[in-house]
Amino acid sequence: MSEKQLEKAIFAGGCFWCMIKPFDTEPGIVSVVAGYTGGHTTAPTYREVCSETTGHTEAVEITFDPTIFSYQQLVEIYWRQTDPTDASGQFADRGSSYRPVIFYLNEEQRKVAEASKQALAESGRFKAPIVTTIEPAKPFYPAEDYHQDYYKKNPSHYNGYRQGSGRGPFLEENWK
Repeated sequence: MSEKQLEKAIFAGGCFWCMIKPFDTEPGIVSVVAGYTGGHTTAPTYREVCSETTGHTEAVEITFDPTIFSYQQLVEIYWRQTDPTDASGQFADRGSSYRPVIFYLNEEQRKVAEASKQALAESGRFKAPIVTTIEPAKPFYPAEDYHQDYYKKNPSHYNGYRQGSGRGPFLEENWK
């Protein structure tokens, strides 16, 4: 597989620990990296992003082979990991660094994301408006090593956090 075949996608949906596993296990996914994007500082740290002063959002950058797994499929997985009606964070994680965003890297991704958001809004699945934003991608900065593959390195803590934060119960209730 040549590098030219691979594409990237960037999604923010609250705590990046919980956004890695759903994508990591799909065919055609080469890597899922936890990191920060959307802000006005260079190479921020976790502490800086949590201070809500950098403008950055916790996100994941996915490298994928679109001949195996399409961007459309990635967007569909994305929706099922989030509460698209909550612009102020996700689940127990509050603030702009946890806001839900689809960051597009090209015009085709923007079109796919917009159409998917419209379809979700029209589906009636949620009573409240779909407030996830769709924004042009900015530089992506990988998070510190201890954040990478957290669900693999710390499965007990990850599973407890996913449930305790409210994410697990919400997803089970709303994305059956």
